[in-house]
Amino acid sequence: MYQPAITGHGVFTPEQTITNDELVSAFNAYVTQWNTDNAEAIAAGELDAMGPSSSDFIVSASGIEHRYVMDKEGVLDPARMYPRLPARPDDQPGVMAEMALDACQKALDMAGRQGSDVDLVICAASNHQRAYPAIAIEIQQLLGATGFAFDMNVACSSATFGIQAAADMVRSGSVQRALVVNPEICSAHLEWRDRDCHFIFGDVATAVLIERSEDAQGARFDIVSTRCATQFSNNIRNNNGFLRRTHDQMEDRRDMQFMQNGRKVFKEVLPMVSSHILSHMQAEGWQAEDLKRLWLHQANKTMNDFIGKKVMGRVPEPQEQPNILQDYANTSSAGSIIAFSKNSADLAPGECGVICSFGAGYSVGSVLVRRA
Repeated sequence: MYQPAITGHGVFTPEQTITNDELVSAFNAYVTQWNTDNAEAIAAGELDAMGPSSSDFIVSASGIEHRYVMDKEGVLDPARMYPRLPARPDDQPGVMAEMALDACQKALDMAGRQGSDVDLVICAASNHQRAYPAIAIEIQQLLGATGFAFDMNVACSSATFGIQAAADMVRSGSVQRALVVNPEICSAHLEWRDRDCHFIFGDVATAVLIERSEDAQGARFDIVSTRCATQFSNNIRNNNGFLRRTHDQMEDRRDMQFMQNGRKVFKEVLPMVSSHILSHMQAEGWQAEDLKRLWLHQANKTMNDFIGKKVMGRVPEPQEQPNILQDYANTSSAGSIIAFSKNSADLAPGECGVICSFGAGYSVGSVLVRRA
């Protein structure tokens, strides 16, 4: 048996950003037009008028201040409000693979490796732009990697579930070096015209390289233990199997995009995640005082504050539980990896942390790591 370790990580950040003020301006213009178009039905009591959004509401509800997106123009067009991501010819790299390639290369550079050194690629994301061939195999081809590749979808927990799968294969010796990559085009499955959720998501891609600890060429994080759990729930759901609106004539059904019963999610997910982390730590003999860092899924600041307090037994200091939500918004499976990638270099050898993601399913995955 081998000791798996994270030896490299990387984040691809889109060039385009949308601030809360920009988003609110576009949303409220859409609302004004919708209310005008449906004035008679609203007056007759057949429809409820839509209410405006505000930047203060967004920050209060989520802690989000802006987000990165692959296409800003389409999202901010009040007559459209979804990204323009044109279909590419089959002989060109897909947009998810292109994003993934950037994050993977950064992870490889950090570890001092090349694509040809990798013998497993897992593309773990909440939405994939096509059913097949697997995006992971396309990424494998672009990297010049060997071995095999496959896609994985466990919604917002995809990254930690992918890390468990890769770490288990490295530990057993069936693979030597694995990339777990999370290209998330969340803007394509978000309903930007729904006040309750129009601000939630952003786009990004992250990657981690996992290899045998003994093969590491520099600093690393040994993967001490991994644990995953699922429990079926309809409270977070997306009935569309691919990126939103493959063509403009697609049936405009609200349930074909991201939907969430936020209050039930808060009530049911928070205790599930807190107890999952605590039991995982207990199984490894870890105490709250052993934790230097909590890299949590970046869905909502209030949720993270609750979980952090339960796990640490006190209110964590900002550096102990870093948030990137205000800058990136919710990036589904990639959120905890962004937090890890941008807030882990300061840990000293021997210091420990937990990477944890949670979301639709319900699903929760935790990874206990130690700096080495």
